[in-house]
Amino acid sequence: MSMWWSLHLRREAASVPLARRLLMGTMETAGVDPDVSYDLSVALSEACANAVEHGGATVPPEGAAGAYRVTAFLDGEKCRIEVADSGPGFVPVAQPVSDTAEHGRGLYLIQELADHVHFGPRPGGRGGAVISFDKILKWREDAPLVTA
Repeated sequence: MSMWWSLHLRREAASVPLARRLLMGTMETAGVDPDVSYDLSVALSEACANAVEHGGATVPPEGAAGAYRVTAFLDGEKCRIEVADSGPGFVPVAQPVSDTAEHGRGLYLIQELADHVHFGPRPGGRGGAVISFDKILKWREDAPLVTA
């Protein structure tokens, strides 16, 4: 069995904890190990915070905060999360992101918490950025999502 959900959120600070709580609730209900759930929720919070801060036009239309999308897929072995925005995209960096850099600490944290991370422009030349990451899941013994 597998499950997925997708949210379209306004680029507002209040959307970050909303996405995090939905992911935590989904993983708790599915029976994912709490340590894995925590790591993924922190990584999601960082990706959403990046979308809120950097994910839109520098001057949005009057009264518009813009939006971004969060999608999560859980299956028997891994969770894949994708956060996509309509901002200017990623500026190429000459060196890998580190924990001591002035900017990019969120990306560094995502890289440390997830098993596989990809970030780059949205496909199709529509502008914007996508951060996707996955993590191998560990399950509680009573997990309802795991099939024997």
